[in-house]
Amino acid sequence: MKIAVLGGGHGSYAAAADMADRGHRVRLWRRDAAKLSAIEQQGGLMLRDHQGTRMVALDLASGDIGPVLRDAELIVMPTPATAQAGIAEAMAGHLSDGQVIFMPPGTFGSYLVARRLREAGDRSDIALAEAGTLPYLTRKQDETNLTIVTRATRLPSGVFPARLSDHAFAVIGQAYPAVERLSDGLDGALMNAGPIIHPPLIMMNAGPIQHFDHWDIHNEGTQPAIRAVTSALDAERIAVREALGYGAPHFPLADHYSPDGEEWMYGNAAHERLVDSDRWREHLDLLSHRYMREDVACGLAFLVSVADYAGVVVPVAHGLLSLASAVVGEDLRRTGRTFESTELAYQSPIALRARLTEGFGP
Repeated sequence: MKIAVLGGGHGSYAAAADMADRGHRVRLWRRDAAKLSAIEQQGGLMLRDHQGTRMVALDLASGDIGPVLRDAELIVMPTPATAQAGIAEAMAGHLSDGQVIFMPPGTFGSYLVARRLREAGDRSDIALAEAGTLPYLTRKQDETNLTIVTRATRLPSGVFPARLSDHAFAVIGQAYPAVERLSDGLDGALMNAGPIIHPPLIMMNAGPIQHFDHWDIHNEGTQPAIRAVTSALDAERIAVREALGYGAPHFPLADHYSPDGEEWMYGNAAHERLVDSDRWREHLDLLSHRYMREDVACGLAFLVSVADYAGVVVPVAHGLLSLASAVVGEDLRRTGRTFESTELAYQSPIALRARLTEGFGP
């Protein structure tokens, strides 16, 4: 299958290497084209996983998005939520009917990218899907070398507009057999694990994060008190899902930490593999790191705003968002990614369901 991968981060490089390694024809785009020269010089990406280390060749690595998108059946966009609007503007005018964009995870990017494309004049009838997590626990070592610690075994995903779900899942399933169907894009957004895992970890570890040059929030930072807050926050997420009519499975985060529970998105014992890899010991700038700017300012702000729409009280989510706002000196409930900013918060439940199903129309 012809696959376009967009972005220059950990997830994008992992997707490009993994899909090419599995025999798909892969083209990679990133905005900073100069950084792609290392891939061209090396002849591809050096992939390291449980099978060993090997070179993986790509069909194309380019800073010109047009040739990368042309005739691609699947467009994989595992970029931070903060990059989605800019990438949507770059894609506008280069898409065609029937293409599928997969954003794992999306933070309701399925809706926001669709709206941004429409505002840019692109009327292509495309499906936009988003998953509950990135398909990989992965880290880049540099611009040509990356390690995939583990791959997702379950990828709950929703599609906007939902009327294109049959087509979208048929395409995505060829690249990611672990994909599991949800009812729509909002269903997929409320399965996102990042806004549940990372806000407690960075806020409750703020002291050591700012004191030490490098800190592993998944190793030293995951202590019983913090896990208790994570569980309470996840319970609020599930309550919001249920209030909106989304049923089980909810993929409770407790299963990620328990080797004996239901299989979570990365399978059992994924947390142990993450900690053992020691590749998440990193420098964290609380003002700019994606854990703050994506998982809090976008993901947690979105969860709080949807909870307000659904009439669900979420004190833990509100508290963490307020603390984060104090740290960055910005009211993230007002400036972050919210249901109000999508304008869906002002629609009735019936109108909301119709928009999620049908999209924006011709």
